[in-house]
Amino acid sequence: MKKISIIITILLVFAAGFNSFAQVPPPPPPDHGSTGNQTGGNAPIGGGLFILIGLGAAYGGKKLYDKKKDKLEE
Repeated sequence: MKKISIIITILLVFAAGFNSFAQVPPPPPPDHGSTGNQTGGNAPIGGGLFILIGLGAAYGGKKLYDKKKDKLEE
């Protein structure tokens, strides 16, 4: 019974995605591109990307340090 309810839940989640369509964005103005206007807002992601990479490297280093420390204690 539990397996059937899991399968039904998964099918309902995937079926709900087909029924929920978003509205399309409005068309760009006629002079789009001639003045350098681009969609997306030109948000800088470089700083945040380097922070996330640094945090991931620190986390991985801590995990390796803890594993090596546990191995030496044994």
